[in-house]
Amino acid sequence: MTITFWIVAGLGTLVFLAAGGMKLARDRAALKEANMPWVDDFSAGPIKLIGLAEVLGALGLILPALTDTATVLSPIAGICLALVMLGAVKVHTRRKESPAAPAVLAVLTLTAAVLGFAAL
Repeated sequence: MTITFWIVAGLGTLVFLAAGGMKLARDRAALKEANMPWVDDFSAGPIKLIGLAEVLGALGLILPALTDTATVLSPIAGICLALVMLGAVKVHTRRKESPAAPAVLAVLTLTAAVLGFAAL
């Protein structure tokens, strides 16, 4: 069970570090050019907060389990990332865009959360 957690959490961490880091590093125009038209619905501040939530969630998904300190925080971070992705599903659905990517990421992080709780 622990090996599966590490694989799923590691994959989630990589994806969210990349996605969140991109939102933190680029401005709205660059994100829109990078095939993220949803940024039209948000100002720069909330986009940066979404990016920060993704980066912190990614770190929270892996670091507590990696350092064996407050390991309950890893599955909690998974749940929080899933909630962020459910918000993304709502935005994409409202814009009549495909919500498949955020839905898959929500399932991935929920899986990591369940595996993390099982490993406690």
